[in-house]
Amino acid sequence: MRRVAWILVVLLAALPARAQTVDPADPLGSVMWTTVRDAVFPGAAMVFDDHVQVFSPPVVEDTMNVPVSVLVNGLPDVEEIVLLVDHNPIFKALAFFPVQAAPAFETVIKVQEATPIRAAARTSDGVWHVGGLRVDAAGGGCTVASVAASGGDWDRLNEVSGTAWRRPDGGQRLRFQVVHPMDTGLVDGIPPFFIERLSVATPEGQELARLELFEPVSENPVFTIDLRGHAGSVVIGGADTDANQIAARIGMASTLFGLLEASR
Repeated sequence: MRRVAWILVVLLAALPARAQTVDPADPLGSVMWTTVRDAVFPGAAMVFDDHVQVFSPPVVEDTMNVPVSVLVNGLPDVEEIVLLVDHNPIFKALAFFPVQAAPAFETVIKVQEATPIRAAARTSDGVWHVGGLRVDAAGGGCTVASVAASGGDWDRLNEVSGTAWRRPDGGQRLRFQVVHPMDTGLVDGIPPFFIERLSVATPEGQELARLELFEPVSENPVFTIDLRGHAGSVVIGGADTDANQIAARIGMASTLFGLLEASR
């Protein structure tokens, strides 16, 4: 009887500690949030903030290709935006440094299961402002081999395609894709192999924006960003984990489709 009572005491004592892993301030009520926060932002000042918005389909049809849009509206001096996936084996998907771009982007990522997807925007005072949403997913996006890895087609590795459209505010919207398998390393026999960094610059070398990428970004990733104060050709540069270089020049579009995109 005494042993049973001791076991009950131990179990009951463990319950409050487990409950404390859910941050009561977290609007998404994620059991993983404190783990993600402590792993990615140890000791940083953070606040949940509706100025940081994340958009994605509420039900994921393809866990290897989940479209995500991030918009930071009304926060001054945003220096970095980090995209996070609570229930992925690898939490951090990418870091976006706007430099001369708007604090917003669109991309495509992998998710392992139903999960919160969050964006954290760091302002110049060092505070991280966090927003997000939940998506429902069947699972497995991070532990499935890429098409390129399974097919062995490397002819177009790091090839860049894209275009840019002039915006009414004098800037431009840039959309580009890089051919790459973006392997997570979580599939037996396939090591991690992904793009680590990308930069957007003027032909003269002035940096306009840059990205740090991690394994959860989808194969053949696509990015959309809005550049401020520049309307002309841009140079895309970067490298992957094997030091393969990425280099391309993207010019302005003059089509009706481009004009319609720029007006959005």
